[in-house]
Amino acid sequence: MREFIVEADGGSRGNPGPAGYGAVVLDPATGETLAEHAEYLGVATNNVAEYRGLLAGLRAAHALDPAAAVHVRMDSKLVVEQMSGRWKIKHPDLKPLAATASRVFPADRVTYEWIPRERNKHADRLANEAMDAGARGEQWSGPSADTLTVPSPSPSTDSGEGADVRAARATAGGAASGAGTGVGAGAEGAAAVATPGWAPADLGAPATFVLLRHGETPLTPQKRFSGSGGTDPSLSGVGREQAEKVAAALARRGTVQAVVSSPLARTRETAGIVAARLGLDVTVEEGLRETDFGAWEGLTFGEVRERYPDDLNAWLASPDAAPTGGGESFATTAVRIAATRDKLVAAHAGRTVLLVTHVTPIKTFVQLALGAPPESLFRMELSAASLSAVAYYADGNASVRLFNDTSHLR
Repeated sequence: MREFIVEADGGSRGNPGPAGYGAVVLDPATGETLAEHAEYLGVATNNVAEYRGLLAGLRAAHALDPAAAVHVRMDSKLVVEQMSGRWKIKHPDLKPLAATASRVFPADRVTYEWIPRERNKHADRLANEAMDAGARGEQWSGPSADTLTVPSPSPSTDSGEGADVRAARATAGGAASGAGTGVGAGAEGAAAVATPGWAPADLGAPATFVLLRHGETPLTPQKRFSGSGGTDPSLSGVGREQAEKVAAALARRGTVQAVVSSPLARTRETAGIVAARLGLDVTVEEGLRETDFGAWEGLTFGEVRERYPDDLNAWLASPDAAPTGGGESFATTAVRIAATRDKLVAAHAGRTVLLVTHVTPIKTFVQLALGAPPESLFRMELSAASLSAVAYYADGNASVRLFNDTSHLR
């Protein structure tokens, strides 16, 4: 039986505060690094970060050989004693993390050892690198897979890689890639459909995108085209009230770990109100911008039909048709959103992230997740300040969990 050493650590600059973890898998005979992983967690406690480091290390070891035995070394007395069964786990935030960690390997194949901090420098360095990257608004970037030694599968492992192995491999090295999946297929992901069926329960925590449409602007009640090529309006007074209500609702849930916004004013303003309530920073992602509606910007549907009837009919009939005056077609938007989705899934595997964006991007996230035809965009109603959610699993499957929820506004 192959053996691995897992060293893990986590930290929080403030408790709670900006947090991150690091984990490394070592060959016990040579001390060689076989895998390492780190992640910035946003605002979390020190103990949560330590448990997240443990979980990442165990999953990385499982990806290398699910039949291995693992010896975990950490400088967290709390985690070592709780996972060894000598201390009770009382805190509600730690119970699910400990339960998930205990299921990665059978209990009889994992042992735990407390070590002083000076002997846990590798994992501690990774955790601090992740926190430093998070402070810069970046994601930790470790070595590429081909720079690490990956042992051959054990003879008892099936030649086909199981779903739990794929999930752990994705956790160890970012989102899973490969042709024909809904995630990780690059620009071609816009036309790809994930393998149908329920996502297995052992794939680990998905990357969950909570999709928030910005609050109202002065153009919203008038139902005017308002894309990325127009006047870039700010929120109205009603829109700011809506953003405050969303912020309160999300704060009560307490699940959002990062906030990413479209670059347009109305989304950045909405995101700023929510992020301030959650104690998080806002990262701007260009790919989340609204479709450019060209010469239709600022016009109502009726005005467009009156002025550009042929162009409007073509646009309604084909996702490849662009609005008059150099606008962006829905097909082009879908390619952009698919690439942005893949980028964000890879950066936020296992996390819940609030994406503050617009009508067309949110509808496109849902359309791609369902494998629905492009014309489905015209069959979705999306209200200002509404919440939708899509979860992305390590094997490429996506699950739509919520759509156009406005209960927080009532």
